Amino acid sequence: MRSSPWGEARRNPRPEGNPGGGERSAPDAERGIATAETAVALPALALVLALSIAAVNAVATHLECVDAARAGARALARGESEAVVLREASRAAPEEARVRASRTGGEARVEVSAPVRIMPGMPAPVRAVATAATPVEPGAAP
Repeated sequence: MRSSPWGEARRNPRPEGNPGGGERSAPDAERGIATAETAVALPALALVLALSIAAVNAVATHLECVDAARAGARALARGESEAVVLREASRAAPEEARVRASRTGGEARVEVSAPVRIMPGMPAPVRAVATAATPVEPGAAP
């Protein structure tokens, strides 16, 4: 018991051994929560990061295919031989890309497709495909 400055005796609501009072204090009840939240959040964050990197890789592969298809279609529209067209398109295409060129009527069309690799060494789950078509230039060799 402690006495107040006015001489009254009063009971201490907080025992000396437990500064928080009661059986468990609020800080003790929440001990470890930050660790548990981090343990749950880190794998989710890693998954979001991996998916973001895979999406960026897929977009980059698709843009390379678009550029390659355009380069090939321009060469084909100028009247270049199929070997030159394939070389031009393959130069701008990603690795393992397939290039197909065709000229029908007054249109030159080139299609480029390439596997989208999420991680090196893994099989590609999808392929990026791009097609470019342009009118054949007047006077171009058939």
